[in-house]
Amino acid sequence: MPKIEVQREDLYRYIGREYTNDALEDILPYAKAELDGVDEESGILKIELNDTNRPDLWSTTGLARQISLYEGLSQKDYEFSTDYGDRVIKVDPSIKDVRPYIVAFAVKGKGISDEGLKDIIQTQEKLCWNYGRKRRSIAMGVYRSDLFSFPVIYKGADPDTTSFIPLGEERKMTLREIISEHPKGQEYGHIVADEKVFPFITDAEGKVLSFPPVINSAEIGAVLEGDSNLFIELTGTDMPSLVLSASIVACDFADSGFEILPVKVEYPYDTPFGREMVTPYYFQEPARVEVSYVNKLLGTDLSAAEMTAALSRMGVSAQEEAGIITIEVPPYRNDFLHPVDIVEDIMMGKGMDRFSPLMPSSFTVGRLTPEEEFARKVKDIMIGLGFQEMMYNYLGSKKDYIERMNVAGNEYIQIANPMTENYEFVRASILPSLLNSESVSANAVYPHNIFEIGKVSFLEPSDNSGTVTRNYLGFLSAGREEGYNSVNAVVSAVFFYLNKEYTLKETADSRFIKGRSAEIYYNGMRAGIFGETNPVVLENWGIQMPSSICEIDLDIIL
Repeated sequence: MPKIEVQREDLYRYIGREYTNDALEDILPYAKAELDGVDEESGILKIELNDTNRPDLWSTTGLARQISLYEGLSQKDYEFSTDYGDRVIKVDPSIKDVRPYIVAFAVKGKGISDEGLKDIIQTQEKLCWNYGRKRRSIAMGVYRSDLFSFPVIYKGADPDTTSFIPLGEERKMTLREIISEHPKGQEYGHIVADEKVFPFITDAEGKVLSFPPVINSAEIGAVLEGDSNLFIELTGTDMPSLVLSASIVACDFADSGFEILPVKVEYPYDTPFGREMVTPYYFQEPARVEVSYVNKLLGTDLSAAEMTAALSRMGVSAQEEAGIITIEVPPYRNDFLHPVDIVEDIMMGKGMDRFSPLMPSSFTVGRLTPEEEFARKVKDIMIGLGFQEMMYNYLGSKKDYIERMNVAGNEYIQIANPMTENYEFVRASILPSLLNSESVSANAVYPHNIFEIGKVSFLEPSDNSGTVTRNYLGFLSAGREEGYNSVNAVVSAVFFYLNKEYTLKETADSRFIKGRSAEIYYNGMRAGIFGETNPVVLENWGIQMPSSICEIDLDIIL
């Protein structure tokens, strides 16, 4: 979960009230946060945020906003002007297939303080790292707007001939040199390294603002304490997330006392919000919930007035008509995906401590399901055959689940907005997890015999949900003498001790050596596959020793 550091004096100033450490601990849960530590000498509060769906809370001003609203100390209104003046960004067609979207706004006001500058940097890091998938879908730049002129140009640039002085350097570097030599280039350059052109932002006179998502220019992109006129841009691949992030940052600046100056973006191609848009841009749709549904879910008898009052404490405007509550989503939020999300805000706004605990009214006896009993029996068999049990995550990366396994991955379930690319796919097979363990076990004495019994999920159009979840057994053996005969013997032993009859059918699967693998059939249904691991797959994982792998659908043979 995201963690932030806030200056205690700034937080209390934005809230409009001071708290003892104990009182702060009591109020933070209503901002989905908890106190992780206090540095009394510096006045730094370490806050852990417990909800990845609320990136608006990942800053001093965002956290203070929610607490202030809950305490009834303020009501926030963010109706930004649409008068963009000469502040225009022109998007070049060359960037469409690389990093197609950009949104921006400018601010003016008092000179920014050192603490305010640190908070902007922290917000930038948390938004782009956690919400923006390590800058892959969102990257943000902050600039001194007095040093450049509009219109700003967002385009694709030749990485070998385009150069500028990046932050942290005193010499000009080409974009190609930046991704190979600059620390930020080495960290983030892989995002665009394979593209023919790289994202590039300049002003009307050709002055360089940034090479997103990697690094800003040393002059325009070096914001200093006391700067009062700033320009903020966000580039990426997910337009709704970009627009939401821009609104979050704009609201933070507004709470800090800055005037928000909108920017017009002109696209030569279609976007989810049209070819021209003025940002900050409000795109959220109203959400609705039935009063009866709220009371049913919470086990209460709240009136509609009580519900709208509770929502107001969460910063959400609401009205009730004919038993239905309609809310206006704040510009810095986009987490109302289902009526239950409104119910959650009502619960929190009402006060979680105001719900009396109830003793269970029914009595049940817990017992193992037939699936679990069968899995435990299979587990005992595998341990008896000399295998060691493993336990793995159910989420992983495209690189591990698809690319290294030499498969197309069409049946894999991809998460729409993962926090990190390391957990972007739901596993449809146990085999990548087993091979991952083997790839880091070269120093252990051979042979290696490991297994796992767990769930896998994959796309299935014929199912009502579009997916199915199954219980699988997967096992791997590695050693100098490992081959088809040895894994076949293990499969035979498993079915023997289960007292199950099965048949084999030759198969061609890119994960296995051709002619050295077979499919398992039980009662005419495909129940699994096993064989010698394809050397291409072994090389992808960096495994030097021959291995055999097997996967069996336990739900079919139950």
